[in-house]
Amino acid sequence: MMKHDELLTYLKAIPGSEETFPFGADVPVFKVEGKMFALVAKREGRRFINLKCDPLHAVELRDIFTAVTAGYHMNKKHWNSVDLAGDLPDGELLRLVDHSYTCVVQGLPKAARHRLFLAHGEERIMRGRLRALNQ
Repeated sequence: MMKHDELLTYLKAIPGSEETFPFGADVPVFKVEGKMFALVAKREGRRFINLKCDPLHAVELRDIFTAVTAGYHMNKKHWNSVDLAGDLPDGELLRLVDHSYTCVVQGLPKAARHRLFLAHGEERIMRGRLRALNQ
């Protein structure tokens, strides 16, 4: 199980990631170009992360992993909540973080995507499986 600090370090290292606290000091929200791709919080004593997801893939993940449920306080079609103490392997969690980021980047206006590509390189932004901690 990935430690909370390790997850936050990974989220902060993603190209163009901005950590904000619109819901209080204990709920970090990670954005790219002003659009949220991750929210980390605690509910009923358990830590979870909300991540954007392709709608069909979101349903598949909910069927496979008990730790993955429809997004808490989010659009249930496009967001999943992941219980960080659940059955989701660390590698899959990081893949879902990367997927969420890529989904958000793909939905950005062309000018915003272009800014990211110039600053960080298109291949690094869009490769779908970032390994920001290893770079």
